[in-house]
Amino acid sequence: MITAVLLISALLTAATTAPRLPASEPAPIPAPAAVSGKAPAPDWSTAMVEATMRRHSPGSLGGWSYTRGLYLYGQYLVYQRTGDPRYLRYIKDWADRFVDSGGGIGQSFSNLDSMESGNVLLILARETGQARYRVAAQKIRNRLKSYPRTSDGGWWHSTSDSREGQLWADGAFMVNPFVIRYGQQFGDAAWGDDESARQIEIYASHLLRTSGDAAGLLYHAYDQPGGRTASWVKPALGHTNGISWCRAIGWFGMAAIDVLELLPPAHPRRAALIELIRKLVPAYARWQDPATGRWWQVVTEPGNSGNWTETSCSSMYTFTLSRAVERGYVDASYRDAARRGYQGVLARISLTSDGLTNLTTISEGTNVDDVLSYYFNRPRTTNDFHGLGAFLIMNEQMIRTGDGQGES
Repeated sequence: MITAVLLISALLTAATTAPRLPASEPAPIPAPAAVSGKAPAPDWSTAMVEATMRRHSPGSLGGWSYTRGLYLYGQYLVYQRTGDPRYLRYIKDWADRFVDSGGGIGQSFSNLDSMESGNVLLILARETGQARYRVAAQKIRNRLKSYPRTSDGGWWHSTSDSREGQLWADGAFMVNPFVIRYGQQFGDAAWGDDESARQIEIYASHLLRTSGDAAGLLYHAYDQPGGRTASWVKPALGHTNGISWCRAIGWFGMAAIDVLELLPPAHPRRAALIELIRKLVPAYARWQDPATGRWWQVVTEPGNSGNWTETSCSSMYTFTLSRAVERGYVDASYRDAARRGYQGVLARISLTSDGLTNLTTISEGTNVDDVLSYYFNRPRTTNDFHGLGAFLIMNEQMIRTGDGQGES
């Protein structure tokens, strides 16, 4: 029997008793369980976590960044399913490089990207019961009180002069799941529920494509008129960059799903967020590559010879499709698109001769541009943390619904 992954909302309802956290020395990857009549099928989540722990100690994993926060959140989901205490200890050891005994954290939180790893602080506050992680997380909450906004209330992607007034679809994920989790975990739900849902709606109002074959997709970024105008702005396309980059849309979809997981049933914005999912999911299915089950780096350019199917966004879309079906937001027929996406992503993962996972064809971190070749020419990496984190989130979802491979 496949062990069920606890829902994301368990972050808000689990007990706060501090566990005993053993050393994080990684063990060799276990031999995959044999499947009758088939080649051995590894538990790809545990294989990836074990490989990452062998490749990187908590001290060498990397600095405070959204990519590490994304990955470690995925590792936490694997911990929830398997109960392996080494996985939680590893997360704690990484975070303790940045959080001191009093909860001090040396981050200015001058952009939304820097806030994503706040989810790790929320996890540790619950799992350990130590107040210092709440203190550190509260610094993000306090920063958001004065963080600059567009005229209609959207948080800028960054406070730097060159990005003043900009909303990137990426940013919806960098801050809003943290906001609603923080609010419900620490008695600030009126703010967290309202603000997270409001931000999703504001971002969609500027970025969502509403006509043509690409209706339901999003443009990568928007720049508010009236200030410094970014070089990529296309005024005729709503002051956006005019390009639908796959991972940006994936970030947005996961953010909307994560907020809906916790938004109360009677919340006045809940119906609007579900309606966004009902626009996004058919667009995902419409633009899925029929040959591979994956999605293209520039979603709307499948016939362009420079384009390529990208692994991290394919994981994100698969997760969103699966969860949307599971929650009843969309018709059950979209489960087939999720299954095809899952198989397409699995085609990109393998084990090396020494038992380490390799996940390939992941786009490097990406800025905003209005030229297709910029996105086509982004380096294609192996084991980039954008891809590792998205893979774990997707794989744990698929295991939990019975559509993925896990421990037998």
